[in-house]
Amino acid sequence: MKRKPRREDLNPGEVLCSYCTAKCCRYFAMPIETPTTWKDFDDVRWYLAHDQTSVFVEEGSWYLLVSTTCKYLGHGNRCDIYEDRMRICRKYTTANCEYDDDSVYDKFFETPEQLWEYAEAVLPPHRAARRSANRLPVLTA
Repeated sequence: MKRKPRREDLNPGEVLCSYCTAKCCRYFAMPIETPTTWKDFDDVRWYLAHDQTSVFVEEGSWYLLVSTTCKYLGHGNRCDIYEDRMRICRKYTTANCEYDDDSVYDKFFETPEQLWEYAEAVLPPHRAARRSANRLPVLTA
């Protein structure tokens, strides 16, 4: 395994991707509306009820993160369709990639319960009924 050099230590002609685990090909994140109401938080909670999803906040913007590997990621963490890759991949550069990023976010939610606890801390109280001790509150009108 090649040692992971710092960006600034690469020799001329070396490609940063040669040392990377292809973080950019193992998930995608989409901006979502910032939740401000109980209904909004309940909608975001639905995202988190699905496998391999999380929600993070970075610089005030909320994102849905889906952890799933691109079907075209091949051996050596290289793209199997590099010459015919999608437009979004063509626009992506290593200039701002997450090569040496520790993925620290302002807020990070992995479960519906974490998000609901946050909502309870930042929103005014709501009317909710609990169906059982093991379930989250169900919103009522």
